[in-house]
Amino acid sequence: MDRAGIGRVCRALPAVTLEHSFGEDYDVYKVGGRMFALVSGSRGLSFKVSDIAYVVLTESGRAVPAPYLARARWVHLANPADWPDDELAGHLATAHGLIAAKLTRKARAELGLG
Repeated sequence: MDRAGIGRVCRALPAVTLEHSFGEDYDVYKVGGRMFALVSGSRGLSFKVSDIAYVVLTESGRAVPAPYLARARWVHLANPADWPDDELAGHLATAHGLIAAKLTRKARAELGLG
């Protein structure tokens, strides 16, 4: 999946905003003001994963710990185009859900996230 495809998947998720917090080369996808995915045209894709997925993906070599974000269980893919689209879309939806679940009940209700 290329950068545009990642954007389409992320923007299709509920209550997502796109920012360029780190410069124009970086697309930062957020829900409730909290980042769940970060993509760069030249540096790949980083996203939030569960504790179990973090271990599985990093130990299998399919992903590496994301720079600066690994302690929060984020992984990095140097070339997301190497991944099957449906699998990557699933990981991005999970990342969105993990971050949305950490929002307050009031914030989730305001965003229509239940």
